[in-house]
Amino acid sequence: QVHLVESGGGLVQAGGSLRLSCAASGVTICISTMGWYRQAPGKERELVATITSGGSTNYADSVKGRFTISRDNAKNMLYLQMNSLKPEDTAVYYCHADSVTNFRCSGYSSWGQGTQVTVSS
Repeated sequence: QVHLVESGGGLVQAGGSLRLSCAASGVTICISTMGWYRQAPGKERELVATITSGGSTNYADSVKGRFTISRDNAKNMLYLQMNSLKPEDTAVYYCHADSVTNFRCSGYSSWGQGTQVTVSS
């Protein structure tokens, strides 16, 4: 199936920037919409941004104007550029991929293991 591995997390001061990457492997032809989610300790996992295979994007209100999601289908990569970071952005960020359903694709989604983003005040 599809395997996802995130990278690029780290510690940054408020107002700073980070760029997260997600590398997809396996049956990548099955991937349709991809997205980033985040989860802080004691909180539910929440949607950050999504991007379709055609490049249409959607963002949570809390990150609009600050974060940019993008993908390179040829390289099987997903990115999240995070600018003007705030302490409330601190969370584990997860890569997600939806799958099409056909003879070789299960239709089940895939999750990465997550990468920690910590924003200090």
